[in-house]
Amino acid sequence: MDERKNLIGLGRDELVAEMAAIGEKPFRAKQLWHWLYNRGETDFARMTSISKVMQAKLAEHYVVRRPRAAQEMLSSDGTRKWLFAFDDGNEAETVYIPDLDEERGAVCISSQVGCTLTCRFCHTGTQLLVRNLTAAEIVGQFMAARDTYGEWPTPDDSGRQLSNIVMMGMGEPLYNFDNVATALKIAMDGEGIGISRRRITLSTSGVVPMMERCGAELGVNLAVSLHAVTDEIRDRIMPINKKYPLAELMRACRAYPGASNARRMTFEYVMLKGVNDSAADARELLRLVKGLPAKFNLIPFNPWPGTEFECSDMADIRRFSDILQDNGYSAPIRQPRGRDILAACGQLRSESKRAKCSRLKERLAAGIPDDHHDAPDAPVPAP
Repeated sequence: MDERKNLIGLGRDELVAEMAAIGEKPFRAKQLWHWLYNRGETDFARMTSISKVMQAKLAEHYVVRRPRAAQEMLSSDGTRKWLFAFDDGNEAETVYIPDLDEERGAVCISSQVGCTLTCRFCHTGTQLLVRNLTAAEIVGQFMAARDTYGEWPTPDDSGRQLSNIVMMGMGEPLYNFDNVATALKIAMDGEGIGISRRRITLSTSGVVPMMERCGAELGVNLAVSLHAVTDEIRDRIMPINKKYPLAELMRACRAYPGASNARRMTFEYVMLKGVNDSAADARELLRLVKGLPAKFNLIPFNPWPGTEFECSDMADIRRFSDILQDNGYSAPIRQPRGRDILAACGQLRSESKRAKCSRLKERLAAGIPDDHHDAPDAPVPAP
């Protein structure tokens, strides 16, 4: 294995520290930042503003590496899904969802291999958490997607096809906040990838202690995976509700920094037949969000092999949407995308599995540290 350090995923201060470690001045970090995150260059020899001596020195100590696409699938509707392989052999899925009306679209990025939350309607939830993704692996997904679409150097805003980032892939982003924050700060940097924070949405299932910190440190749009309007139903389909019930979750939503009528919080709501799709559910949803600058994203359930749920009838979904919209809320019905390649909402999954205890014991006996030891119920980072 190549022991050189990967520069992708390093923030500005970390890049300055790396240059100091090899005896170089801070301006080298600024040069590298431009080549890494604005130009998308992976070969030091092609970084033409850097001397050949310095290019050789960088190549001796560092690499520029993004996740490798082990598999790539293109849907009939233009949605593209990658299965990205990481250095340790684990994998995660990433999806590009084009907006066909505007010739741009969003890259749906994963934050974990597997997931801690085991939501019963979500295919990812059937795969236990293997580990958190690093900042390099998170921002690297977006950069690798740009490689596919040839979007280097960074285009101006009007020319971007990959215009938005949604942290809605595999995993719960707020259970891996430090790495997610580092990656998104890199993505938002105006001298690099340059995605506006207004074009980044982070989706959480309701990790209440981390929501305020997310708003204060990142200021990105927040989407809350709600999916039920009573604790009884939400406990059943989303076990995290037993830890952070609806009353606590809604208080955290009201306290989210930066939420306003101009930047409404999105509530995601998957439509499950006979579970959460009645007119009474819609009216209770209105009561829950009263006073919040909110909008809704109604998601027809996307089936996956072995699921116990069915999608609500379209007539019931329209009735649900009409009730919300008649009360002044935006409540579009999401058009399912990428179903034919299992790339739609709730369908992402990889075959990575947590190492068995026997294998872990063998590694420890050989003196190899256990770098990926996340517990199935990952702890919340300290605020």
